[in-house]
Amino acid sequence: MTINEKIYAFLCVLFSVIIVTGNLISRKFVSFDLFSFYTFEVSAGALLYPLTFLITDIIAEFFGREKSTFCVRLAISVNIFISLIIMVIDKLDATSWSKLTSEQFSYVFGYYNVGFIGSIIAFYTSQSVDIRLYLLIKKMTKDKMIWLRNLGSTSVALLIDTSIVITILTVFGDFPKDSMFTLIINSYIYKLFFAICNVPIFYCYCYAIKLLQKRESKIKEVDII
Repeated sequence: MTINEKIYAFLCVLFSVIIVTGNLISRKFVSFDLFSFYTFEVSAGALLYPLTFLITDIIAEFFGREKSTFCVRLAISVNIFISLIIMVIDKLDATSWSKLTSEQFSYVFGYYNVGFIGSIIAFYTSQSVDIRLYLLIKKMTKDKMIWLRNLGSTSVALLIDTSIVITILTVFGDFPKDSMFTLIINSYIYKLFFAICNVPIFYCYCYAIKLLQKRESKIKEVDII
């Protein structure tokens, strides 16, 4: 495998892991203070979610739209597979000595199926917007201002994703209607803050990938000589 193939495979795996894990832990809501300035109340699944846009932006930057889209579709396929497994396990009766009863398992993981519907719609829509917008800004700025295409595309995509998934879950009755806009605002502000913090990380990742690519090119030159 070339270094590009290894980098791409790693990013796809990491992307899928974050998406699946986020859906599994999304029922727990957490709160924490930001420098005693603002208290966030968000789903635990949202904590690492902004990283997915960082990953697709990196893939779009180095590998193009087609491979970015494939990564998104791969994650959706993995999500569907995990959801089907949970649905089957949920139908099986727990033993008398099981640490989790059938009701407890269904209460915790049965939500995954409802959350899955909302997350897939929001996920695919927002990621598609992010990839297209990222490449559009890249073209408009003639490959300059990498921070602008990273932050600009992500901030728009995060708003779309947050609005869709929370609205769907509210319609399903999992969230109270009077808390819908509060949850959207809280979740989006957190994700946007995280996205801003991700900009330096994005630069570091891009720099590291370029170094690895240059190193591989030099090794190939030596081999040829």
